Amino acid sequence: MKSIIKNSFIPNILIVIGLVLFSCKNSINNDLKNGDLLFVTANSTGLSGAINDVTQKSERAAFDHIGILKKEGKTQYILHAAPKGGSQKQKLEDFMFQQKAEGQKIVVYRLKSAYQKNIAKALQNAESMLGKPYNFNYILDDNSYYCSDFIERAFREFGVFTLEPMTFKDPKTGITNNFWAKFYKEKNLAVPEGELGCNPNGLASSENLLRIKEL
Repeated sequence: MKSIIKNSFIPNILIVIGLVLFSCKNSINNDLKNGDLLFVTANSTGLSGAINDVTQKSERAAFDHIGILKKEGKTQYILHAAPKGGSQKQKLEDFMFQQKAEGQKIVVYRLKSAYQKNIAKALQNAESMLGKPYNFNYILDDNSYYCSDFIERAFREFGVFTLEPMTFKDPKTGITNNFWAKFYKEKNLAVPEGELGCNPNGLASSENLLRIKEL
């Protein structure tokens, strides 16, 4: 009798644990809102580290990617521009799995109440840009987009974000970061120092956003 109870108890516990985990996962996603901005934390090396090295403004904001949440019924999507796939619409769970598989975290930011009314149109703008290729030069181009560029354009008519002169200089030395010097040399392009642009850290520092939580 004890063995029967013991054997039936184990799968029941597993079911309960599974339900709890499922409930937790859903509670994480269900409190997200249309138009929430999902920022992906930067790695310390490679392109991710190079972006952060020249753009980080605070210890709490060290990001290399951003997307915007769109709900369609019970399904949640992220609209974003990424090196693999260009400007795309991706299921939230796939986006989350991809980022976490690469050891990166996701932090949710939300527009302040004054800008909530603009989200529907911003999402329309974002969807109109889907299918465009990724901008690997990080120089503003109407025919291709990089991640923060994609989001800034979606909200441009509402003045949520501001384009600023880009810098590729190491803030500690004032000299062009070695990664970026090599990056543009290989493309036979001049480093676009001072040209208008944007980056995830710059967008995260906008006074028009509120930091909500980490997923």
